[in-house]
Formats: sequence, C-alpha cells, structure tokens
Amino acid sequence: MADGTQRPARIVVAEDDSEMRRLVVEALRKDGYEVIEASDGGRLLVEVVSHAHRPEAPPVDLIVSDIRMPAASGLDVVLALREAQCATKVILMTAFGDDETRARAEALGARLFDKPFELRELRKAVRAMLAA
Repeated sequence: MADGTQRPARIVVAEDDSEMRRLVVEALRKDGYEVIEASDGGRLLVEVVSHAHRPEAPPVDLIVSDIRMPAASGLDVVLALREAQCATKVILMTAFGDDETRARAEALGARLFDKPFELRELRKAVRAMLAA
C-alpha cells in the first residue's frame, strides 16, 4: 500500500452451499483477510480472471473452493489456472475425497480438506499456505 502498510491477503471462497460458504467467509474475514465470495465454479473463474486482467487490482493470493459445484468443479478450475500458468495457491474442500480425487488435487498443487472438517484446521492451513 502507498502508506507502507501491507494489504490483507485476498482470498476467493467458492462454495455452492450458502451456509458452508458463510461459515468459511466469516472465519477468514475475522482473521483479517479480504474475502471474495463465489457461489459456483463459473463465478470462481470470473473472479480470478477479472482480477488477473486488472493491473490496479491486487492479485488473488489464495482460493478456497469446494470440488463439486455447478458450472465448473473446483478441480476443473485449478486445472484451467495451471494451464494458464497461474500459480495461485488452492485449498479444495470435498465430502467425496477418494484416492483418485486426492491424487489429482495434489498433482495440481492443491491441498485437499475432507468435509466435515474443523474450521480452526482450515484457518491454520490458510495461514500456512499464505506464509509459504
């Protein structure tokens, strides 16, 4: 920032379950992050791409996304980002975390959280990923 202070990390939270999205968004905002909400994979792509193409907008530092969503899955979004050479850090959430899904997420450089999970553990993972 112009006054020498550091801007808060910008996180996009994509989750089609409105209650789950609200819980995650509120927790991350309480931790001081700037949080942008997306209700499905298509909206997630729009948010990330729109910020990438606006030089005046700070970049998205982290994506926290459900895997199974309308319009595009979280894995589809991460694959598209990687194909576009975008190295944005990603945490994926799923209630369907089989070995194949886990392997695909890890191959794309994403961390996978199985639902249900402790919110404090997600917050801890967010802090660690942003610090790395």
